[in-house]
Amino acid sequence: YLFFFFSSRRRHTRFLPVLIFFFFKQKTAYEMLRSLVGSEMCIRDSINAEYMGIIKNKLLMQQLQTPNSQIVAAPRQQDDVFADIELAPPDQILGLALAFKADQDPNKVGLGQGAYRDDDGKPYVFPSVRKAEQIIASANLDKEYAPIDGTPEFIKAAQKLLFVGEDVLAKYGKYVVTSQCVGGTGSLRLAFEFLNRFKPGTVYVSNPTWVNHNQIVEYMGMRLVEYPYWCPEAKGLNFPAMIGSLRQAAPGSIILLHACAHNPTGVDPTAEQWREIAQVCKENKLFPYFDHAYQGFATGDLENDSLSLKIFLEEGLQFLVTQSFAKNFGLYGERVGAIHIVCNNAEVAERVRSQLKIVVRVTYSNPPIHGARLVQTIIGDSQLFEEWKQELVQVSGRIIQMRTLLRQELESLGTQGNWDHITSQIGMFSYTGLTPKQCDLLTQKYHIYLVKNGRISICGLTTKNVSYVARAIKDVVENA
Repeated sequence: YLFFFFSSRRRHTRFLPVLIFFFFKQKTAYEMLRSLVGSEMCIRDSINAEYMGIIKNKLLMQQLQTPNSQIVAAPRQQDDVFADIELAPPDQILGLALAFKADQDPNKVGLGQGAYRDDDGKPYVFPSVRKAEQIIASANLDKEYAPIDGTPEFIKAAQKLLFVGEDVLAKYGKYVVTSQCVGGTGSLRLAFEFLNRFKPGTVYVSNPTWVNHNQIVEYMGMRLVEYPYWCPEAKGLNFPAMIGSLRQAAPGSIILLHACAHNPTGVDPTAEQWREIAQVCKENKLFPYFDHAYQGFATGDLENDSLSLKIFLEEGLQFLVTQSFAKNFGLYGERVGAIHIVCNNAEVAERVRSQLKIVVRVTYSNPPIHGARLVQTIIGDSQLFEEWKQELVQVSGRIIQMRTLLRQELESLGTQGNWDHITSQIGMFSYTGLTPKQCDLLTQKYHIYLVKNGRISICGLTTKNVSYVARAIKDVVENA
């Protein structure tokens, strides 16, 4: 059949010697055709309907009819437009979560990712969230786009939670611009996008801080400076060094602060220290930016966990806040967050709102609706809101209990060092002081997963594994 095909086309007769050669080499019909004609597309162009009718070989027919996307050979390296892209390092925290999930050891303990777990080590869904889901489902709501900055109901709920009341802003003569965002990280990205466009300046970030803070600032091309925060010897806040660094910041600098439950250290300034920070910001014309991801998780008290914001309001400062609902509502996968920009007057606030909407519009256009509906339903229903607050007290109470148990276990074992910081720190995380080598050994020997800087998520501890973790820590502290 192939011989007949080529001999009937004068322009292809020059291929006959090659055809004979390939027959002797025992090539398949398809390999021969592809080698002679050069590509699958040429084969399709060359073999018209009359010759397709005489080809009976099923294998050949299947190969000829295979879509180009399935059979085209890989491009040469020099033709690859992405060949120069370097392999990015894996995300350490998310990588830990994957490694933990793949580990089959029955004693494994996950202390890396900041997600709450119950005393059985299972993900926890707030009962109030389940009730809100039922309310939303029964309402038979549509799935239309939300406004660019979120629904009015969500905006009101987010402000009420953040400032713990509806009259706080009016009391201090402030106007706030709020926009729903895609989670805490999305809020950060949007905030720096806005600041970089309308109020560019050097960004001061605590050392240490949550790793994504640095990544976002650097990705935006903004200048980043670290200010001292952690004192390794005291395992607490190095406030003199911190405030000294902020005093040296140039006017217009952006000061990124953790509103409460500092990540990763779990160490917060006192009320008096917050007032001093506010004074420095006012005197040096620095712009405060609060990342508020753990309201309610630090102490179980919403108002106390927003004390830093209240102090800055009292000092008459303008500032920005990014807010996350992942931890305190357990809505990790719903990606619900918000950005709040505190302004001095209504006219300026309206201009800020108009520009913030444009940033949203060109980024993701409209925020997702389901998680926002959960938040606004809970906060907007007085009974459900009270139930949620009680659930939050229980959750934060379990974290405090685990801190106490871990310290007690370490001290009862006679573990080298002072472990007071385990209970003096607050929130989801504890900055243990463990070295990278000790952290590696905990993972390799005991299947305990934690970040190499020594940060552990207290939420991963349970009454069933806390003794095991304490014994492992004692071993690596004394033998690593």
